[in-house]
Amino acid sequence: MKPTKTLYLGLAVFLSACQQAQQPFLPQYDGIDLFIENGQVFDGLGNAPFNADIAVVGDKIVFVGNASFSEKDMSNRIRHHIDAKERIIAPGFIDLHSHGNPLQTPAMENFLAMGVTTITLGQDGYSPDFNPLSTWLDNVSAKGIGTNLAMFVGHGSLRNQSGIGISDSPEQEHMNQMLEMLDDTLEYTFGLSTGLEYNPGLNAKLPELKALAEVVGSHDKLIMSHIRNEDDQHLEASIAELLEQGQSSRVHVSHLKSVYGAGTDRANEILAILREARLKGIDITADIYPYNASYTGIGILFPVWAKTPEQFKLAKKNRRAELAEYLRNRVNQRNGPGATLLGTEPWTGKTLANLSHELEMSFEDVLIDVIGPSGASGAYFVMDEVLQTSLIQDPIIGICSDGSPTGFHPRGHATFAKIIETYVYDKQLLSMAEAIRKMTSYAASILNISDRGMIKVGMIADLIVFDPENVKANATYPQPFQLADGFDLAVVNGKIARQNGALSELLAGKVLVPE
Repeated sequence: MKPTKTLYLGLAVFLSACQQAQQPFLPQYDGIDLFIENGQVFDGLGNAPFNADIAVVGDKIVFVGNASFSEKDMSNRIRHHIDAKERIIAPGFIDLHSHGNPLQTPAMENFLAMGVTTITLGQDGYSPDFNPLSTWLDNVSAKGIGTNLAMFVGHGSLRNQSGIGISDSPEQEHMNQMLEMLDDTLEYTFGLSTGLEYNPGLNAKLPELKALAEVVGSHDKLIMSHIRNEDDQHLEASIAELLEQGQSSRVHVSHLKSVYGAGTDRANEILAILREARLKGIDITADIYPYNASYTGIGILFPVWAKTPEQFKLAKKNRRAELAEYLRNRVNQRNGPGATLLGTEPWTGKTLANLSHELEMSFEDVLIDVIGPSGASGAYFVMDEVLQTSLIQDPIIGICSDGSPTGFHPRGHATFAKIIETYVYDKQLLSMAEAIRKMTSYAASILNISDRGMIKVGMIADLIVFDPENVKANATYPQPFQLADGFDLAVVNGKIARQNGALSELLAGKVLVPE
């Protein structure tokens, strides 16, 4: 019988199928560095999850979908194979406000253990005392770092380096020098941080801040601000000051809170300020951590006129009664001496009330005669849970830890685990997709990072795998250094940084370069 056209066509299809069957999956790559299969993928954008496999070559995601590797491919071409069955695969979390010194603790395991693959340093107006700051960043790159690092330059540090210091009326020469230093540093940092509740930044007036904002805005960078006063009665004015800077630059409220403000209604009032500003075209965002206690230096309790060593010495000599009255009223307004938990030796783990009792001194005398404004740091239980929870749930509020490897506060080891464990799993106040969005793509958009924070082909492979049922925020106020559980895998720049509780010897992080 003479062959028909249909027969030829059928034969061609058969032969083609045979060739495809023989051809390896993703043939354009000699090898697959990392293959994660059978996971439930949350893409970081807030979309519904889907089951998929992920292939990584070098530092990039090259495939997301249902892979079809043969047994031969699996054994010969895949260098690292992870079975994520009954696990979530998500982009690595991005911590919008963090602390630490990678030259001292390069691994940053506390962050990796709770799913964080990118941290931000140079916060609250302080960056390392290097001019140029690039020298310090070069040192970090040379030594290595476990997470990625997005660096900010500190306003207070620039003030000190330019000779302004604590002056409230800087000479134009010094102002020009500070602005020039800022302009140079913004070429390789993600923006400017301000700490207007701390020296020397607290001495800056609005014209100075607006001049800084113009320089930051000219680079399309971000002002990350610890606003001037977080006390409830001063919150509107402090945000308004930041919004003035927002006329020239993108602006961001660090660790949004209302000290002794309370309730959902108050939270909605605060959020309304941010939304109204955004409607007016001001690019303002904010972040928050899921704890009702802040943590900072004890100087936060002291008046402006008694914060530096010189000022304190004079105040103690000439204005002692006034200083004692100020401290007594300030501490009692902040829920009393029992609400201040010290985190510095030799008083670590003791409240100001405990120390007062032990020393048989009033707590204000303890502050003046024993500790002083620079003698300790502590946790301060000054926030209302209802208000903070309302802020956390809002879609324009990102997540930060404001923590470090060494700070005596559980946020540095548990924040991102607590979001999953408490707010998603236990209380169901956030969906998993929304929580992950806040901690990944939304954080990346605030920092203006376009190649991380999402799972899709072409993105940098910062990935985590975790079992939501087993995620535990183990750190507590008495024991703040306990690592989180439940995060089985952390991948940084395509390399396994931490797996099943074991830290890789390879420091896979990078000092990120802004776009």
